[in-house]
Amino acid sequence: MSKYKKVSLQVQRLIRFGSLATAIVFAGFILTTGTTMQAAAQDRFNKRGNIVIADQFNNRVIEINPETHNVVWTFGDGSSTPGPNSIIGTNDAERVGEFTLISGTGIPGVTPPFPGCPAPQNTTTGCPDNRVIVVNAVGHIVWQYGQDGGVAGSGPNQLNVPVAATFLPNGHILITDQSNERVIEVTLKKQIVWQYGVAGAVGIDPCANPTGVDDGGLTNPNSAELLENGHMLIADENNNRAIEVNRDTKKIIHTFTAGCTVSGVAFASRLANGNTLLTDSNNSRIVEVDPNDNVVWRYVTNTRIGSITAPLPTRAVRLRNGNTLISDQFNNQVIEVDHNKNIVFTQGQIAGVSPPGNGFDQLNGPYDGKVVGDFTGLTRPPELEDEFGGE
Repeated sequence: MSKYKKVSLQVQRLIRFGSLATAIVFAGFILTTGTTMQAAAQDRFNKRGNIVIADQFNNRVIEINPETHNVVWTFGDGSSTPGPNSIIGTNDAERVGEFTLISGTGIPGVTPPFPGCPAPQNTTTGCPDNRVIVVNAVGHIVWQYGQDGGVAGSGPNQLNVPVAATFLPNGHILITDQSNERVIEVTLKKQIVWQYGVAGAVGIDPCANPTGVDDGGLTNPNSAELLENGHMLIADENNNRAIEVNRDTKKIIHTFTAGCTVSGVAFASRLANGNTLLTDSNNSRIVEVDPNDNVVWRYVTNTRIGSITAPLPTRAVRLRNGNTLISDQFNNQVIEVDHNKNIVFTQGQIAGVSPPGNGFDQLNGPYDGKVVGDFTGLTRPPELEDEFGGE
């Protein structure tokens, strides 16, 4: 029996015999007792249909029950210093089995400053992290790529602003290493076995420079997914495109720009119908394009009531039920919209009405949201029960 199952039985016994409605917080799991036993049963870790959210400026990853809006699991103690219990400015999280893959992106130093990073670093050096980690059910880091202490680099076991990571079917991990302008495939033994993009090769914006010679490089890549045909789909953010790359030849097979209308492609995924879903961040919209780059569906996030002018959504994921889950970053919400553009679920309070926070039903700059057990349009992971030796 795993430690998590043993912990669950211990907590269940406490709940069974508890008589007061007091909160139990144990190893990152938040449960309740007494009169709220039924809610506690619903709010369980790793329940299919729960949503894992990279809550960027709260320096945490949370799993929420969409029915109750309760946080049922969390990693990240809110610290702005990377460590065994913290993650800084996370841009991406993925649940596979009982493991959570998390990108420690860090928070840049800018003016005006972002939340989550204290002065004076918030306007100077920022608060780096530069790790991709795998965390088990009880919040222990069981695998890490990248140096401790926020060290940045491009050498062995080094990253520089990792913004996305996904498990590949072969058990390797695909990392989008943004400031190194590359996507790398890393084994669990921390060996790079595939790479696309190198520092100095910057590619081109095909719409701004239609006659330019493309060196195959990337500028600020923001995500990568392995497609069923074996190609890689990369969101080449600052080149305002998504590119489909032959994994063997490393040649660009297709380019998607929604007819030269996108600006800042933050995420791209391939749908079952052959279309490609693009997160058009700078235009605060989501667009679905067909194989010929024609727009067939769109959703704009800044026209809804309470929205700020530029929420800059960062992730749009098509779900098994046909709806689309959108991380509407600076609106401080994760929303689910149906094909008719009706909002059927929200987590967090919209920014034009309420401030961000880390309390009940609050978020602060959510960068990524994924439904537990739903890999529609995403890279399908392996079974990982024994990969990290259990816990």
